[in-house]
Amino acid sequence: MQKHSDRQDTGLMESVKDGIVGAIEGTGDVAGAMVDAVSKTVAKTIGGVGNIAGSIVNTTSEVAQGTIQAVSEVGGDLGEAAKGMVVGVLRGTKRAGAANLQTIGHAAHSVIKTTAGTAGDLGTAAKGVVEGAVEGAKEVGLDASAAASAAAKGALKAAGEIGSEAGAQVRDAVTGTIAGVKVVIEEPFRFDRSKTGH
Repeated sequence: MQKHSDRQDTGLMESVKDGIVGAIEGTGDVAGAMVDAVSKTVAKTIGGVGNIAGSIVNTTSEVAQGTIQAVSEVGGDLGEAAKGMVVGVLRGTKRAGAANLQTIGHAAHSVIKTTAGTAGDLGTAAKGVVEGAVEGAKEVGLDASAAASAAAKGALKAAGEIGSEAGAQVRDAVTGTIAGVKVVIEEPFRFDRSKTGH
């Protein structure tokens, strides 16, 4: 049973990746056009997955992998892709009633973990997920400040799992005001550089 699920997940990731590569190549990575192209592809993919509430973590992870790999492949703007990914996840989960702060946190976590795996810039990705959370929250009726904090928390959690240097890089990127919203980060998100990554 597990093998079938893995195959299905890989198919989802590849489907998202192919859709986003096509969308990016079609827009020429013009600012704003990429956010729209990525968010539409992601929303359509998530909207087509049955029982989204039961598989949101898996689906979000696969969509993040497909999105970040597509951007790496075509040399697109990582920050714009991360933003579009979060907006798309919120649009896609809204119909299933799963567009919430937990979903934003999962999406941010997945983007950071995938970005680290592709040696992408974690700070750029982190800022992008917070921008996407703010924009997406406004569309689906969530509090923008709470959404920004949820994205920052998810990004920081992922970065902390990667290591202290990643944690510090993401913390620096999400501290302050992003997309007109002051990001509030709850302690304890301090990264001890003397500790090894875990």
